[in-house]
Formats: sequence, structure tokens, C-alpha cells
Amino acid sequence: MAEKFLIQGGVPLKGDVEISGYKNAAGAVLAAVLLSEESSVIDNLPLVSDVLDQIEILKQMGAEVEWLDKRKIKINPKNISPEKIPADLFEKMRVSVLLIGPLLARFKKFKVPHPGGDKIGLRPISTHLEALKDFGAEVEEKEGFYYFQAPENPEMRRDKSLLNLRSPIGELGGKRIVLKEFSVTATENAMMFAVLSKGKTKIEIAAAEPQVQDTGKILQAMGAKIEGIGTHTIEIEGQEKLHGANFSICPDLLEAGTFFLALALTKGEGKIKNVNPEHLTFFLEKMREIGVNFEASENEILVKPSSEFQAVRIQVLPYPGFPTDLQPQTSVLLTQAQGKSLIHDPLYENRFQHLHELRKMGADIEITDPHRALIFGKKELIGNKISATDIRSGAALILAGLISKDKTLIENITQIERGYEKIEEKLRKLGGQIERVNI
Repeated sequence: MAEKFLIQGGVPLKGDVEISGYKNAAGAVLAAVLLSEESSVIDNLPLVSDVLDQIEILKQMGAEVEWLDKRKIKINPKNISPEKIPADLFEKMRVSVLLIGPLLARFKKFKVPHPGGDKIGLRPISTHLEALKDFGAEVEEKEGFYYFQAPENPEMRRDKSLLNLRSPIGELGGKRIVLKEFSVTATENAMMFAVLSKGKTKIEIAAAEPQVQDTGKILQAMGAKIEGIGTHTIEIEGQEKLHGANFSICPDLLEAGTFFLALALTKGEGKIKNVNPEHLTFFLEKMREIGVNFEASENEILVKPSSEFQAVRIQVLPYPGFPTDLQPQTSVLLTQAQGKSLIHDPLYENRFQHLHELRKMGADIEITDPHRALIFGKKELIGNKISATDIRSGAALILAGLISKDKTLIENITQIERGYEKIEEKLRKLGGQIERVNI
């Protein structure tokens, strides 16, 4: 029988919470290490299922993996082979798509299954594919697989039967790549491919999120020459090869935002530690507008009890705008705000699945279209049996359970565990009444 979370609401949270490494940054960093045949050491890894599954993919591909500490890993990817990719794990996670760029840089020809991920709407990888095609790569989709082939030199054309031959990347020319959207993972894939491409590459309409910045930083640590990290135009001068590096993953801004909201919603008081408030600038400004009482310092945020919350308009935008991955959790706060709030999230058409669950708990919500919803507050939430459909909707439902009257039972919690490390244990340390049950 699958485990569930059982929550008794109505308890103010209090205390300090330590934020883990950023899952979304870890995905790109673990992919980037494949660009060198030397070992790299990665620290501050979040111990969530998506990250552990990605490490397992690397191991099954032939990488040597050694755990140096609880969150510190040494990876030697010298003998990896794309032919050994485990399809079941690759298809399980969206982050798998980040392996394409590094593999295309190191191997002439390979195939991968379709990547998986959250069921929050259509998430095609067309932006990735178009960028790689702009580099001169050949891409074909058939029978449930994507087939990739890098540009061939004359010697290679004599034997097209060769598979997974190491690529002398010098023949791949630098390009001007204009992405079709501000796609985080497409930006990261283009960056990882470009660092071993001949000449200079300019990536325009690049995403600037903290995980993209971490990708650029580890590539620089590996010997890549990159300018414009954290901006929407990234310039890269290709290198013949990269070396290994030591790198520590940035704090998880989404976990920090979730615990920020947990403290605010329960009228609690606590300190969020190991966080970079600069990664949450727009989110924190919106929290001030809503009426949340807090103080931010260099790497901590102190949340204090708030008297009253006010309705606002939330417009999800690419970084540094309001993050889509904090929209579901914020919607719970808006059920406790006075007045009518509007949420507009244009990125995914199924991003409002949590709102249906909140309605079961008594929230007054009108979904006007797949991208807009009106939330009318303030409404008391009543515990109910509800289900997490993706990582962030699951986190939102936990927040709802923490403030609801009576008990809340959350099913399908494996979705939550993909992105939050032992969230119930961290909440219990703050006084939250949450436990795993088999009911």
C-alpha cells in the first residue's frame, strides 16, 4: 500500500529550517560533468528521488560513482556509453533531457527515449532540438526514440555503421543560436553543447534562472570560456576539451519559498537558513505586497507573524520574474487573503490541478481558462482526502493541510518526494503535525 501524508492543521510553525541544494540545478550539474573524461566532485546534492535516479542513470551508463559524504559525490564519466541508458529511468524524469547536449558533444551518434516529468501540460523539447539543429546536428524522432547525429568529418563518412564513436569536436562550428522561448533546459543543453564546439557561440533569448547560472559556473570551473551568465545573452568560446572540477550546488529557492509560505500561512515565526534571497527578489516583493512580515539578510530570511493578507495579482514570468514553481504554493496563501486575487500562469496548461483539490477543502476558486484563475478570500479550509499530481501541487496541498480545520490526507506523495528532501521531517522540527501513514 502506497504511503500518504496525514496532516493535522492549525499549528503555528516555529524554529529554523535548513534549505537543501537545488534539485533543478543538480540535474544540469550532473549532466555537465559528462563533458570531461576526468573526475568531478559535486557537493550540496539534495537527496531527492529525481537526483538519485539521475545518478543511477549515470552509473548504468558506465560512470564510476563514489559517495564522499552524505551530499558529496565523485563522478568519473570516462567510460560512459549512451547505449547503456536505462529507458525506464530516462522516461521517468524531465531532467533526463539535459543528458542530450553533453552526449552529443562526446559521441557521434546515439538515441534516447522521450524524457518524462511532471504532468503539468505539454512540455515538448522542440526548442532543444531546434537549437541543436542550428549547430548542424541531425535529429530524427521515430518509434518512441530521438536519434541524434553530430556533423561528420570526411573520415567518418566512409563508415556510417560506426556507433557512439568519440567525436573530435573541433569540426563543430560555433553559431548564433536564437532560442524560441526562455527555456531553462534548452539554454542549458545549448550551453553544454557549445563549450566543446569549434569557434564562438552566441545564445540569445537565453534563460537566466539560478540553475542556468550554476550550469555556467560549473562549466567555467571545468575550463569553459563563458560570458553573460545570468543574462539573456550568453557567449561561449568553444574548447577542445574540459577538465574535472569541484562544485557546490546553490540552495533550493523553491524549497525556501515553500517553507517561507508555510511559516507565513500558519502565523508562525522562523528562520530560513542557507538561502540566497537574491534568487527570490520578485517573489519576496510580492510577499510584501500581500502583507507577509519578514526580514531578509545575506543568506537567511526571518519570517514573523503577519496580521492580515491582502489580495494581489500574480503574473508568472521567466526569471527574475515570479516563478511558476512557486505559483501553486502561493495560491494557498491567497485563499487566506482578503479580496479577489488573480493568478496568470501562461507556461503550462495543466498548472492549476491543485486548485481543484483546494476546492475540495472549501476554497472559493474560479478557473477562468487553463492559464488564469480567480481566488476569493478569506476562506477557511477544511481537511479532506486529496492527491498530489506533481511536485509543486503536492507542496501546495501540504501547505493547505497545515492550515486546515481537521485532518488532511494527501495521496501520491512520491510526486512530492521527487523535489523535496524529507519535507515531513523538516516540518515536524518546526512543530508541524504531519506523518507518513499506510491507510
